[in-house]
Amino acid sequence: MKKVLITGLIVGIILFVVSYGGLFLAIRFFPELFVLYNNPLFNSSGGRDILFYLHAFIISFALSWFWERFKGLFNGPFLLRGLEFGLVYALVALLPVMWITFSSMDITLTMVVSWFVYGLFQAVLAGILFARFNP
Repeated sequence: MKKVLITGLIVGIILFVVSYGGLFLAIRFFPELFVLYNNPLFNSSGGRDILFYLHAFIISFALSWFWERFKGLFNGPFLLRGLEFGLVYALVALLPVMWITFSSMDITLTMVVSWFVYGLFQAVLAGILFARFNP
């Protein structure tokens, strides 16, 4: 369990930095996507903003446990293992969540696709890091 927590924390820090930096790059290169967030659905009073910033750690601890439990199923070099891990997570967890989100909320397909790609990127990066740090 200690290895899951330590690896989860390390990957969480890396995901936080990469995700936060990626947000700034995405706003710079895809500003039209972020105009869509000027919607009352996404306005917050600010009281829950910390939850947004903790996301990288929540996902990293969950994926760290998932990796520890199922890492024996992924074979090959660490890059391939990480890629397969991310794809499995995306198909099993992200796709159904994005489907229900799109079907139940007034959001655009572009937003949902961007969230899916973002989640897939996070999971692949986490998988590569887990395969490297915790083979």
